Amino acid sequence: EVKVEESGGGSAQPGGSLRLSCVASGDTGPYENLCMAWFRQRPGKEREGVAAMDAEGRITYSTSAKGRFAISKGSLKNSAHLQMNNLNVDDTAMYYCAAGEFCSGGDWLLRTAEYSHWGQGTQVTVGS
Repeated sequence: EVKVEESGGGSAQPGGSLRLSCVASGDTGPYENLCMAWFRQRPGKEREGVAAMDAEGRITYSTSAKGRFAISKGSLKNSAHLQMNNLNVDDTAMYYCAAGEFCSGGDWLLRTAEYSHWGQGTQVTVGS
């Protein structure tokens, strides 16, 4: 079983920054490196992909995240960070980390169906 845990999040003012971290641990079978992704769910909206990284480190961003958010590998195996800059009120959401053994490339990485393992989520609130 793979367990996904997020940390970070909290509150920020518009224009501010926050950093989220995630680690996927447990038995990944023959798959040494997992695909990792960040999703978010805003109030009343469906869960949407924000940033993702496949097992080879190739990265995909949503349109809203491009230029403001950056996903990177963490120092631990199967870990990832999401640096969020220039936050605005529309970024207020529950942010979820996801991990998967089998991932397609490109924009497919931002689909929830690509991932088998999910964290509990961490709240990000942006407001003055």
